[in-house]
Amino acid sequence: MTLIKSISGIRGTIGGKVNEGLTPLDAVRFASAYGTWLIARNGGYKTKVVIGRDARISGKMISDLVCSSLIGLGIDVVNLGLSTTPTVEIAVPLEHAQGGIILTASHNPKQWNALKLLNEKGEFISGDDGAEVLSIAEAESFSYAEVDDLGVITNDDSYLKKHIDAILDLPIVNQEAIKAADFSVVVDAVNSTGGIFVPAMLEALGVNKIEKLYCEPTGRFPHNPEPLPEHLTDLSTKIKELGSDIGITVDPDVDRLALVCEDGSMFGEEYTLVAVADYVLSKTPGSTVSNLSSTRALRDVTEAIGEKYHAAAVGEVNVVNKMKAENAVIGGEGNGGVIYPELHYGRDSLVGIALFLSLLAEKKMSVSQLRDSYPAYTISKNKIQLTPEIDVDAVLRTMATKYADQEVDTTDGVKIYIDKEWVHLRKSNTEPIIRIYSESKSVESANKLAERIITEIKETL
Repeated sequence: MTLIKSISGIRGTIGGKVNEGLTPLDAVRFASAYGTWLIARNGGYKTKVVIGRDARISGKMISDLVCSSLIGLGIDVVNLGLSTTPTVEIAVPLEHAQGGIILTASHNPKQWNALKLLNEKGEFISGDDGAEVLSIAEAESFSYAEVDDLGVITNDDSYLKKHIDAILDLPIVNQEAIKAADFSVVVDAVNSTGGIFVPAMLEALGVNKIEKLYCEPTGRFPHNPEPLPEHLTDLSTKIKELGSDIGITVDPDVDRLALVCEDGSMFGEEYTLVAVADYVLSKTPGSTVSNLSSTRALRDVTEAIGEKYHAAAVGEVNVVNKMKAENAVIGGEGNGGVIYPELHYGRDSLVGIALFLSLLAEKKMSVSQLRDSYPAYTISKNKIQLTPEIDVDAVLRTMATKYADQEVDTTDGVKIYIDKEWVHLRKSNTEPIIRIYSESKSVESANKLAERIITEIKETL
């Protein structure tokens, strides 16, 4: 059993002993801490929270516990039921709520669940705010409402349509071109809420040929739910079998989008953001942002039209903060996370689908041809194990100094740009390792770069 309490929320495996897994008591304690923090932040005034969940098996149980805990504190709850992370993020400000909780363990297997916490803007709470919530939970310093002051629960299933309508209202979404393209699409929604939301989004865009693969929201994932190539073999096979134009897959809470080409090959989740950014930049030129471990291709596409690319520390909160600081027109993460601020500041697969299909329809080319039109890079992910007594920060400083004549970014660990290659070194917060991500034009050259850096790190020790 596993329970991880962090500034971004609480996640764990269902069952086990209290404080060792995500048990009912742990869910109640953490929801109560968050609710208590929200009430204090709201000056003691009547507080409202939006709740939504993915389709995983434990979702209804955890949702009932969280909702009951909040109304027990006197907080009103708007319960969206089966929903998506971006839908809850959109609903919070529309409901004039003070916060939101998304019940999802994202791409983790079915035995996991989590409480992810939002502020009044529908954005993930900051590190400092998360630390306050953790402190309240640790001390159990919450006081529940008396009977006349209990909150109420309102069930609201209207936000599927509201989310889709908000996307259709975006000026750059080209519904006419998408409908005229007459795309045939296969959707793998890993039996979670994407099975409801993605086909509905496609239908609203005018797509009539939709093959649903694993779209029943049972929470019983037919394969590992992380949208990586090795987990998408069924989708790839179905596309080739049917002769479809494109495959679309999302993770259980629909904030990561991956695409598969008409020949069954992977478009590459690193390139989801690149393609969407290409489209957005063609309509509204401006700066772009991704995290330091994402592909250089976004930088290339941005600089090719004379605009500025900015790198952010790893983590959605950090990307959003950088996007706001730089007034970016598009941003996100290389894991298939598209953030389009014209809609909201959160990773959103539904808006990603609308923008990608608009691009594909206007380009009038196949998905594989579109992929081949972008700079080709490959990322290699490695790590080096260290002994606990080694000063990892000192190692990183040494590497930054060694490559001082290159472009070096120390925002989050050390990222070194060497011509069109890069290597990103980050220390783990939980174990004595350095994560080493490297990118180059091929798998071989990316691995070779990583091996070289690993050798140099060992020599410094």
